[in-house]
Amino acid sequence: MIPWVELDSATTPDGARQLRLKRRGSEFSIMLGTNELMNSRLSGSEEALAKLTCARIASHRQPRILIGGLGMGFTLRAALAELANDAEIVVAELVPAVVAWARGPMAEVFGGCLDDPRVTIRETDVGELIRARPAAWDAILLDVDNGPEGIVHKSNDELYSARGLATARGALTPGGVLSVWSQGPDSGFARRLKQAGFTVEEINTRANGKRGARHVIWIATRN
Repeated sequence: MIPWVELDSATTPDGARQLRLKRRGSEFSIMLGTNELMNSRLSGSEEALAKLTCARIASHRQPRILIGGLGMGFTLRAALAELANDAEIVVAELVPAVVAWARGPMAEVFGGCLDDPRVTIRETDVGELIRARPAAWDAILLDVDNGPEGIVHKSNDELYSARGLATARGALTPGGVLSVWSQGPDSGFARRLKQAGFTVEEINTRANGKRGARHVIWIATRN
């Protein structure tokens, strides 16, 4: 068995915990304490987040997409594969080290997608970009935690609150989509989405094709 090697670490935005980048052969893992946030072999549900979203905005011309959380780039790469050359994708990543890992030790995982002319990387809180301008985005994709609870960054709780969801709705164009990835179901969150004025789909998906852990994606369309 090839042992895991820790390549780098970074402090979470609250200064309380450490994100650790590990490698075993060609496999990468990003850990928060003892919890694995993502693994380079398990990309299915993050890719589904992008594909499901892009399918629902297929009629939008020159779509503008905001992705919260760079991670290992699975959602970004899948979105690029689905969208035409006139699309614009902004990725908000709060931890600068994650961007550095994408351009450094994990460059082979990202496959050059950060250099796509459709892509802009912003090292900032996705909430700031959501609040910045009304009706700015055709789709907002959130994969900044393990679900609608601030684990990596406690202030992410605001994104999933009633006020945060109302703000996200206002940041979408008519017919725009807010999509949220989660490691599991959350009936309270689905209810808040509906109360915020969204039409809500709750879709079960797998971490790796037809196998792996079961994850949940909410597709919330602005009415």
